[in-house]
Amino acid sequence: MSVSSQPEIALIITPVAAGEVKRFIEAEGVSPEEGGLRVSVQPGGCSGFKYSLLIEDKRAEDDVVLEQDGFNVFVDPFSAQYLSGITIDYVSSMQGSGFTFKNPNATGGCGCGSSFSA
Repeated sequence: MSVSSQPEIALIITPVAAGEVKRFIEAEGVSPEEGGLRVSVQPGGCSGFKYSLLIEDKRAEDDVVLEQDGFNVFVDPFSAQYLSGITIDYVSSMQGSGFTFKNPNATGGCGCGSSFSA
């Protein structure tokens, strides 16, 4: 597989979010060399699309693989078109803690923070 056939994805994972991802990878017993974090976009949510994060044992054959600080990020071809430029962060507050997504390309969103339209 030629590297040049992969789309360019500028995906930012903040240091706080990266620390949480590493913690989840370790907790699930996944090898950081083979496995990683799958970031995807799926139809649904209150604005048309929703983000999904999963820890996976290995990449799929058609995934774009981005190397982060100590782990891999897997992006499928469908999701790649929606993910370039987004920032994934992890926030803790009195309302709870979790991953947040900032997407400069989204044309709309809603209060849940994990749904958007494009």
